[in-house]
Amino acid sequence: MAFGVSWGSEVLDKQIKVLTDAIMLAGKIMIENGADMTRVDDTLYRIARNGGIKNPKIFETTTGLMISVVDNNIAQVEPIQNHGIDLEKVARVNDVSREFQNKKLTVEQMYSKLKEIDQKVPVFAWHWQLLAAFIISSPLLMIYGGKWQDFLPAGIISVIGYSVYYIIKMNFKIRFVNEFLSSFTIGMLAVLAVKYHLGTQVDMLIIAAVMPLVPGVAIMNSVRDILAGHLLSGVARGVEALLTACAIGFGIALVLKFM
Repeated sequence: MAFGVSWGSEVLDKQIKVLTDAIMLAGKIMIENGADMTRVDDTLYRIARNGGIKNPKIFETTTGLMISVVDNNIAQVEPIQNHGIDLEKVARVNDVSREFQNKKLTVEQMYSKLKEIDQKVPVFAWHWQLLAAFIISSPLLMIYGGKWQDFLPAGIISVIGYSVYYIIKMNFKIRFVNEFLSSFTIGMLAVLAVKYHLGTQVDMLIIAAVMPLVPGVAIMNSVRDILAGHLLSGVARGVEALLTACAIGFGIALVLKFM
């Protein structure tokens, strides 16, 4: 009988270990891909309680994730080093957590699906991202009161600027340099376009072309985190968004100062 109880306890501890691994992976995916902390907090606690952890202790920030299961003497810490925006991954993690809540997945199946989301969910191809940059910038030019003559130049400048941003981001891991150099490129191209009569309004070309670089999601998440009481994450994201905006502004200002 004692042997049976011990074996059952070991199985339970293994299940809890897999469950905590799944919780940490879910949180890592969501934070790295732009989820606000309220959503992360809700998802991780839902997974923990549906998995049988009665009193989970979970703490999330933009740079780290911690969990403690007191009853099973389990504690884990996961650093968060990468940051980006991929709301498809966030949505898929939410879907997996709800399937687990509805008893459609076991702990092991949930963990396997989360690893698949982390490793195999593809990002949009480069040419689709460039098309998106064009679609964002050119219509916004008209909304902001620009002229039809600048519609095509704004889109082309935005595509070139976003290409610079993408290439630097993929090859160099220095924060904010990609925003600075891409905005510098956009400003320079806008000035040259007007100078050589390919465009008519420098300011409108610049404003429209930098829109794909603006950290709108980061700003929104910062406000939501602060209002929800996640002050540490909210302030961190706010500072990150501010530094990104400053990098974009400095790149444009440098061009307008010397050209």
